[in-house]
Amino acid sequence: MEISPVTVIGLLAASCTTISFLPQVLKTWKSKSAKDLSWGMFSIFATGVFLWLVYGLMISDLPIILANAVTLLLVLTILYFKFTFDRDEPAAN
Repeated sequence: MEISPVTVIGLLAASCTTISFLPQVLKTWKSKSAKDLSWGMFSIFATGVFLWLVYGLMISDLPIILANAVTLLLVLTILYFKFTFDRDEPAAN
């Protein structure tokens, strides 16, 4: 199976945009704090990524499928941390 230059560019672009969430996941995990992260932004983003994943599956586009599957996993991890860590933090007076 030969991979076209267009697919290579797609895979590289997908890798960059997907990996960009890794520092936020690691920072949130290490600090055990997600108070500055927006529920709204990450919820809307997760919905968009999920729809991109569905789209990629519908057109059988490997870069779109791989990038959005991994990105969705990372974003859902951030949302899980937000839910877990926000519950554990005392309320501000």
